[in-house]
Order: sequence, then structure tokens, then C-alpha cells
Amino acid sequence: MFPDGRITDGKKTGKIDKTLLELSIGIFFWGIVCQAAGIWLVSDKIGYSIGLWIGVFVAVAAGIHMWWALDRSLDFAGGIAVKMMTKYNIIRYLAIVAIMGLVMASGFANPLSAFLGLMGLKVAAYLQPFTHRICTKFYKDHA
Repeated sequence: MFPDGRITDGKKTGKIDKTLLELSIGIFFWGIVCQAAGIWLVSDKIGYSIGLWIGVFVAVAAGIHMWWALDRSLDFAGGIAVKMMTKYNIIRYLAIVAIMGLVMASGFANPLSAFLGLMGLKVAAYLQPFTHRICTKFYKDHA
């Protein structure tokens, strides 16, 4: 163990995690499905679309932040890693609440469709085994 509490040397490969890529693809797939299906059910089509894609991009950003936080925190021993992950979770949730609050207060976009897009993060987590099977066909190393 290193003096600062790390259990590895902290060297990163610089490559995006394939699971994160598959998760992001699932989120965008969710956005496309919600756009295609939901646009016919609302009267404010522009507000619905803007809100939905704000939610989708926030979901992708939250997924990237989770990957980054896990990657950074798991270099440390148990107690320190838990504290770091708690800190990063609070930061992520506060950012999501702030963005959703801005969407609601501005009236610029539909906050319910923004929430629907944000839920793409949850849906994509369940879709990940399916997106993994599809994506492995495109990976060069098939790992």
C-alpha cells in the first residue's frame, strides 16, 4: 500500500471502458426509442424533444462520471475508497438536481421528458448484456 492510501500505482490505460461505451450506446438507443414513440403523444413536440435530449445527455454524463469516479476511487484502500465514492455520488446527484431544477424553472423544455431521458441510464444498465452482444461484433480484439 502506498503512503497516501492507494493500493495500486494509479497508472491509467487512457482507453475508454467498453462497458461505458455499451452503456452510452444503450442510453442513446433509449433516447431514440422515446423520441420516436413519445413525439406522437405530446402537443409541445419541441419542448418534449429538447427535454428528452437534455435528459439523455445528462444520463451519458452521469455514466461517464460514475466510470471516472470508480476508476479513481478503486485505487485506494476500502475506507478511503468508500469516502471518495460517497463524495463523488453526492456531487453527481447535486449536479443532476441542479440541471433538472434549471429545466423546470426555465420552462425551456419539458421536465418530465428530461426525467424520461435521464432514466435512460437505468434502462441502459439493464440493456447492457444485449448491447454487449451487439458491440462485440464491432470490436477489433473481440475481448
